[in-house]
Amino acid sequence: MEIAEELAKNQKAISVAEFFEKNRQILGFDSAPRALITCVKEAVDNSLDACEDGCILPDIFVQIKRIGDYYSVAVEDNGPGIVADEVPKVFAKLLYGSRFHVLRQSRGQQGIGISAAVLYSQLTSGKPARITSKIGPDHRATYCEVVINTAKNEPEVLRTEEVDWERPRGTRIELEMEGAYVRSRRQSVYGSLKNVAIVNPHARITLVEPDGNVEIFERATDTLPKKSYAIQPHPEGIELGELIKLLRYTERKKLAGFLKETFSSIGSITSHELCKMSDLDPDRPPTSLDHEEAKRLLAAFRKIKVKSPPVDCLSPIGESLIKAGLEKEYRLDFIVTTVRPVSVYSGNPFLVEVGLGYGGELDREGRVDVLRFANRVPLVYQQGACAVTHAIESIPWKNYDLAQPGGEGIPTGPAVLLVHVASTRIPFTSESKDAIADVPEILAEVELGLKEIARKLRRYMTRQSALSERREKEEIIRKILPRIARKLSDILHQDEPDIAPVVAKIMGNVSVKRTIEKENGLMVVRIAVENHGETARTFKLHDVIPQEASDVSPAAKAIPIGNGYDYHWKLSLAPGKATSLTYKVRSEGQIFSDLVVEGLEAEVVTGARVI
Repeated sequence: MEIAEELAKNQKAISVAEFFEKNRQILGFDSAPRALITCVKEAVDNSLDACEDGCILPDIFVQIKRIGDYYSVAVEDNGPGIVADEVPKVFAKLLYGSRFHVLRQSRGQQGIGISAAVLYSQLTSGKPARITSKIGPDHRATYCEVVINTAKNEPEVLRTEEVDWERPRGTRIELEMEGAYVRSRRQSVYGSLKNVAIVNPHARITLVEPDGNVEIFERATDTLPKKSYAIQPHPEGIELGELIKLLRYTERKKLAGFLKETFSSIGSITSHELCKMSDLDPDRPPTSLDHEEAKRLLAAFRKIKVKSPPVDCLSPIGESLIKAGLEKEYRLDFIVTTVRPVSVYSGNPFLVEVGLGYGGELDREGRVDVLRFANRVPLVYQQGACAVTHAIESIPWKNYDLAQPGGEGIPTGPAVLLVHVASTRIPFTSESKDAIADVPEILAEVELGLKEIARKLRRYMTRQSALSERREKEEIIRKILPRIARKLSDILHQDEPDIAPVVAKIMGNVSVKRTIEKENGLMVVRIAVENHGETARTFKLHDVIPQEASDVSPAAKAIPIGNGYDYHWKLSLAPGKATSLTYKVRSEGQIFSDLVVEGLEAEVVTGARVI
């Protein structure tokens, strides 16, 4: 027997489950703490996707317990549930899912995540995954215990039965595994779920830690994210091999119809124009094109201008919800956000959202917090290998008033940077889905988004610097003027004057002064407002009084609060202009609180409190 024939006897197919069984580090199970985080992350991602597919506000419960040598992880949701026949395949068959061949944004794509967690669990503890799922209040729940047959990549059901479950619908998975629970701000189950809560402000997540401590990440909105819909691939960025494959296996009989139905943003006119540019008959069967003809068609794709792909395949967070998420989890002085237009890489639509929070309780000496997200999923590990990090490091942050030791790298200062990449296909560097690859189109969009918010930060910092100088100047004036006023009053034997209007004029502030006179048993209240600045000022002025006023001029909006009323006026004053507000109240028992200005900085207002 020849050597080649002998060697051929040893050749055999390798199951994908068997491959990952021996290479679990590829999926993110390379250390005890990371393994635990990865299992929770994959289960929570599945729960969020299921709830959003069912148009249900997610309510997710995560519990981690120490049981002997192992950790027990339970993740439970209120989603639509899974039909009984599908439960074993969903949780115990790698590369089994409904999203891989669909071009729309979703957290899961390949059908690996949760089944990989089941695989890690059975490898380290030898125990099956326990799943309970219920599809509606009129159905009983399905309970089953499953393991993965790694040689065949097929589920083996060890036990199944119908059970009663108090939830009207939902899914629960319980796993036992080797792991290590750490409590830190970043690389921990707590830190990961906190980040999930920031970019999923519509979700409520409850975490019960091994010591019994309960952390609840409340939802900040009752509005579900915009639903994403499947689209066809976009012609921009399509590669030759992929085009040849589409031509070879299409069921369309005519080339023009193939182009129109297979690609987004191509209509009847554009399809015929593409055929003309590539010198191909629009009525020709697509399957008959040879390699050179496919190359001509691809060259036509590169030359023709087609509109951007439909945006309904993506579900961005949105500027208002990014701000709400950051405000919910951080105390900040300043937040700015931006959403970039939809772009395309290799035929895949994507967009970039960026948020920046500054000040508050953030560390003023350490590195800026970098929060990376892909399709609303936090990227916890491999920060240095990620395109988001590379884009941040490429920007000269010193130009935007953030320190950057050595002139490169992650900046330092009291700031948090949030970058979210949403796409129909995220180009991860590995199956562990921890870092985004350096795709030039994505790098460019992240950089543009970062520079946009950096410019807004610089304007804010410049403004804060100017206000700081104003505060120092006003403090000096308020120390000197009272002494001068007292001296003059002593010399002239007159009452000491009110210096507030003088301070307002010197500082160019908005001056607010209330005077009260008695008239026919009533108190006539006049509020003089004057803009001493060089720019127009628009703001609200509030006066809270314990009784209803009469003869209010100009008209004000009155809102009942507690035992009184909040009267407020919307004012807009040009430079050097003034206005007067009046109203009458009964004189008995009247107590006036401070006037309140809303919409201006405290440094430019004299005579009123600012909110």
